Amino acid sequence: MSNFVFYDFETSSSNKSWGQIIQVGAILTNDNLEELDRYEARCRLSPSIIPEAMALIVNKSSPKMLKGANLSHYEMIRQLVETLKRWGMATFIGFNSIDFDEEFLRTTLFQTLEYPYLTSTSGNNRGDLLNLARAANLYYPNTLKNSISAKGNAVYKLDKMAPLNGIEHGDAHSAIGDVIATLGVAKIISKKAPSVWKASQLTTNKDSTLEVIKKELYFCTNEYFYGKSRPYIQAFVCQHPKYQWPKCFDLKHDPSIYLDMPAEALKVEMGKNPKFLRTVRHNKHPIIMNPSYGNEFDEYKMIGVEKLAARAKLIKDHKQFAEKISLILQDEAEEKEQTRSQEDVYEEESIYTKFTSAEVNRIMPEFHKAEWGKKLSVLDRLKDERLHYFGRRLIYEEKPELLPKAEYNQIHKTIAKRLLSTSSEKWNTIPRTYSEIDTLREKFEREGQPEKLTILDDINVYIEEMEKFYNAV
Repeated sequence: MSNFVFYDFETSSSNKSWGQIIQVGAILTNDNLEELDRYEARCRLSPSIIPEAMALIVNKSSPKMLKGANLSHYEMIRQLVETLKRWGMATFIGFNSIDFDEEFLRTTLFQTLEYPYLTSTSGNNRGDLLNLARAANLYYPNTLKNSISAKGNAVYKLDKMAPLNGIEHGDAHSAIGDVIATLGVAKIISKKAPSVWKASQLTTNKDSTLEVIKKELYFCTNEYFYGKSRPYIQAFVCQHPKYQWPKCFDLKHDPSIYLDMPAEALKVEMGKNPKFLRTVRHNKHPIIMNPSYGNEFDEYKMIGVEKLAARAKLIKDHKQFAEKISLILQDEAEEKEQTRSQEDVYEEESIYTKFTSAEVNRIMPEFHKAEWGKKLSVLDRLKDERLHYFGRRLIYEEKPELLPKAEYNQIHKTIAKRLLSTSSEKWNTIPRTYSEIDTLREKFEREGQPEKLTILDDINVYIEEMEKFYNAV
């Protein structure tokens, strides 16, 4: 098996397209989860970013830290990329990482002229410990100790789970502290629920996951909603014609009801709850178990192993049913595409609108190798206007004196217009942050939290400095 990289980011915002990674923690382990190396760093906030006040309070990043770190954002990302390359092939694991940290990383790499898909190509794979932790407790109750919410649901938050499970992880909500906690949770799962841990290693690559789903007559996986994990014994039907996700039949339903149903009637049934057709997002590290695990739960136990297997075989053998489902899904996707908003897509959020070409990917490393004075000439060779935009912004942030005066002024005015905007924007603005600070100040005064009020005052001073800088345009 490969090594693992456990990682976590602290960010200026929850907005993956418009925020910034400000702190990185990563630990390299072998397949026995023994530490081999680690990387941690903090960087300065880029001048084009206005932080969310609450994000800074949660991850304990003061304005002094944001201004005084030794590394710029670009320098930290370069260090991180070179470290990960030196560590070699690995499976990347975080806590809620596939929906958050992973997307933040991809967007960051894209905007700093790095190849965005570092964690899922060149032999690398990716997993998410949050889904794994939920699956472990579903199939092996009490694998992990959890606090309980007011609604009676188990709470899956690292800062709550770590102390309950005897994990010493230092400073909660620091990047390296959360990595230590994530690794600690992984060690517990690997010891207390080894079959779940082993199963999770088979689905860290979307292609191998799809192969497992297609190959098995039927299987058990879990979904999490309304605060609880739920098992589903399923059989593969088809891939979504547009999104490619496996669409699978939930075997608690009798397939004979649906197999020969006319397409229009079938479409109506597909819209009803409970759903007989479920989506397994094979690129998001689903935990796929032997169907016998689902038999421990009453709704499947009542049906019995033989009937479940017979239902699965009916699905597998009925190719016309799969074709009808695929056509219905194709029609729905086309309808959705026609009604989709046509609003402008900014460069910052364009990562998935067009993939960078092989030629561009080959040239991008030359940008990083070139001296600052020669980076503009490398940019001119990139046949992707988005990367021209990002590259010039990097020079604006790192070596503004190297830009032609007119170009510097254009970039500066564009950023100023964005950050000073009083409209409801996709990115965080100075007026929005002032409003957030006022709301938080009222809350912390009411709750009697003077230490947080002090931090808010410091953030307010920082935002005033940014406002003064951009108002001078």
